[in-house]
Amino acid sequence: MTSRFDEIIDRVGTACAKWDKMEALYGVSPQEGLSMWVADMDFRPPAVVQKAVEDMAAHGVYGYLGDESAYRAAIQWWMKNRHGWDVPADAIFSTHGLVNGTSMCLHSFTQPGDGVVLFTPVYHAFARVIKASGREVVECPLAMVDGKYQMDFDAYDAQMTGNEKMVILCSPHNPGGRVWTREELQGVADFAKRHDLILVSDEIHHDLLMPGQTHTVMSLVDPSISDRLVMMTAATKTFNIAGSHVGNVIIEDEALRAKFAGQMAAMGMSPNSFGVFMTTAAYSPEGAAWVDELVTYLDGNRQAFDEAVNTIPGVTSMPMESTYLAWVDFRDTGMSAEEINKRVQDGAKIAANHGPTFGLGGEGFMRFNFATPRSRVIEAGERLKAAFADLQ
Repeated sequence: MTSRFDEIIDRVGTACAKWDKMEALYGVSPQEGLSMWVADMDFRPPAVVQKAVEDMAAHGVYGYLGDESAYRAAIQWWMKNRHGWDVPADAIFSTHGLVNGTSMCLHSFTQPGDGVVLFTPVYHAFARVIKASGREVVECPLAMVDGKYQMDFDAYDAQMTGNEKMVILCSPHNPGGRVWTREELQGVADFAKRHDLILVSDEIHHDLLMPGQTHTVMSLVDPSISDRLVMMTAATKTFNIAGSHVGNVIIEDEALRAKFAGQMAAMGMSPNSFGVFMTTAAYSPEGAAWVDELVTYLDGNRQAFDEAVNTIPGVTSMPMESTYLAWVDFRDTGMSAEEINKRVQDGAKIAANHGPTFGLGGEGFMRFNFATPRSRVIEAGERLKAAFADLQ
């Protein structure tokens, strides 16, 4: 049966990063290549989101936003109904996306020179923003156990020097696709308490769960960490509206909230009305039904991609529990990073993220975004098998 997500939408020439920058960065022409790097989807958002934008256009006046009550209520409804989390309306801050939210947290709760802990490999923008803010990146490598990532808190405790002031958690994990268990999240909470760290939990992928998986919101894990916890969520990944640049920083502790509010005021920040209206529309029963359909489709794409990739000797796609980002291990091919990149880019003509950009532990891996019509996913698998045919 044909799905709405099967439609091929030509994004080339629309000033989108994913397709229009792939040749400059990866040497892969968009006319003959496949773009599988930037973490956005080649799908239209649900009709309810499109209608919100069309209603704004029909009105034709794009002034300052003056009322965020419907937006906050929509966030509260979504978090309660999809995640069992009661969010106070006054705990919600709107930032210009979650990379911006990360930067705001750094400037609100740390000082130049402070250490910021990352469990690597992890989303590359964290390290980029930490370094640009004059803070020190402290990489705590994830352990590979039975083909998936786990945390080694004994090793991490031994690494701490006392200069660390913050830890940023990616939950679910990007690029490994792990949905951390409640016990693992409690371990993170305990780690933050032991070392007196502000804990920033980036949960932008929390709606994109493979069947049978359950995400636990960090705010629900341990009430005793509320005085050091900052939650970050967004509709942007879930509904493919990343260009709206809107994210939610949710802070339940009043003292932390006051510090963050002061930084927001100092930066003169206010919400983007387009992002607010799109998020308000998305966080709805119509949006929820669309997400359920999307996740079923993404699970089919995951299976199609993994079935192809895992037939290549020495290549393994990490079993994925969340996101639409396959984390593929090429280490057992015995090839250098240069040879792997050459085969993927020049041979298969696929633009994919290089593993080392995600920090320690990323060596020998590549990240592939399969949130694209299934025909492309199947084609990507065939291209990769052909590019490594001599290993068969």
